[in-house]
Amino acid sequence: MLTYFPKYFSTRAIICYLVTLALVSAIFMDFVLPLQFVLFGVVAVVVFFVFSNQLTMKWERYSERLFTRKIFTTAFLIRLAYVIFIYFYYISATGKPHAFHAADEGFYQGMAQIWSESGYEEFRESMRAYADFSDSGYCWWLAVLYLPFGPYVLVGRVVKCFLDAFICVLLYNIGKRNFGVATGRMAAVFYMLMPNAWFYCGVTLKEIEMAFLAILFVERGDLALRSPKLKLQDFILPLAIVAVMLTFRTAMAAVLAAAMVGAIILTSGKQLQLWKKVLFTSVFAVWMLATVGVELVQETWSMVESREQNQTTGYQYRVERANGNDFAKYASASVFAPLIFTIPFSSMVETPEQENQMMMNGANFIKNILSGLTILALFLLLIRGDWRKHVLPIATMCGYLVVLVFSNFAHSERFHFPVLALELLFAAYGVTQLTNKHKRWYVIWLVGICVANVVWAWIKLRGRGLA
Repeated sequence: MLTYFPKYFSTRAIICYLVTLALVSAIFMDFVLPLQFVLFGVVAVVVFFVFSNQLTMKWERYSERLFTRKIFTTAFLIRLAYVIFIYFYYISATGKPHAFHAADEGFYQGMAQIWSESGYEEFRESMRAYADFSDSGYCWWLAVLYLPFGPYVLVGRVVKCFLDAFICVLLYNIGKRNFGVATGRMAAVFYMLMPNAWFYCGVTLKEIEMAFLAILFVERGDLALRSPKLKLQDFILPLAIVAVMLTFRTAMAAVLAAAMVGAIILTSGKQLQLWKKVLFTSVFAVWMLATVGVELVQETWSMVESREQNQTTGYQYRVERANGNDFAKYASASVFAPLIFTIPFSSMVETPEQENQMMMNGANFIKNILSGLTILALFLLLIRGDWRKHVLPIATMCGYLVVLVFSNFAHSERFHFPVLALELLFAAYGVTQLTNKHKRWYVIWLVGICVANVVWAWIKLRGRGLA
């Protein structure tokens, strides 16, 4: 069993990115990616794959205490350095400390600063008038953070660095408990180095908080299900997280609730005895009915009823908006379902009003490559019959991705982020299962990713009438 990310795989991943970028630039010479975004991509890919190889080898020798301290401290410092850099980069590029075309950032920032500037009553009335229920949690959270220091964006972003660094520790705990120490440490290193996480620490959006709640839910829930002793108090935090998540994103709250029920029912009887299943299910049902159960059911049912209309309307909007893509009208669940672990593809050509996507070209390419390892892990768990030992993380990840398939955000990197850490967990497990015979398949996968990203560049340009 591999306990580190081999140089063979990391080196070829970097070469694949550089070759793909060169091919796209040569084929679409009139739309070459601006140099600043090329640098973002190259740095992201090289840093991720070089240090994934080096640190998974170096840190495997550390004691558990030293590794935990090292992963948290290093992750926090990486994110803090990025947050400070990107703060001044955004001011230089956009005139504001926010990402390009930051509509949601402006809304959250504006809502949150009302309390510190105009008082609680004004904030509460503004929330009632302008904030949706599924956005209210983040507005409240940000407003409370701003109270002691004032509405400075760096305050919220430094807190994000702390939460996101702690996700590395939580992911290590989940991986160690489910697959062993090697997988846990590799998953933590993967997430520490993942540029998508850096990006969301540097913007005023709710994705880091959502990811933290989701991973904390899985970590605490998994611990409760695996505990040899009956500890109902271990379920208190996961249940509370479902209620809080409802105010961040309805779909995610529904997925967490369903994942917990599914885990209680489907977990192997050797791991969770029948009487515990009955008791935990009863406690979960009573608690949900007594708290947010009715609200959750109503919000979820409303979402399901409007799913088809929202998907059709959303993709039609992507066709008709300024600089829209005519190919968006062909998007559907059947198109995205086979690709859901791999998408979004990398934006390697210059397209109007796509600066954020171009900045993330390297980060998305990393995800494209690692998704093959995630798929391998799930396939092995299925054919070996071991999936019932890991129901909660599998159900949370796959449940949320299924929801995305039937939404109009299936190719939106932002909406994939809340379960990205779990995808990296299974990618890490996939690495530990690699053998020499997998080398050929890995190279074939890289070729497929290269071709897919070249085709995606053509789709982006052709759909806008640019190529």
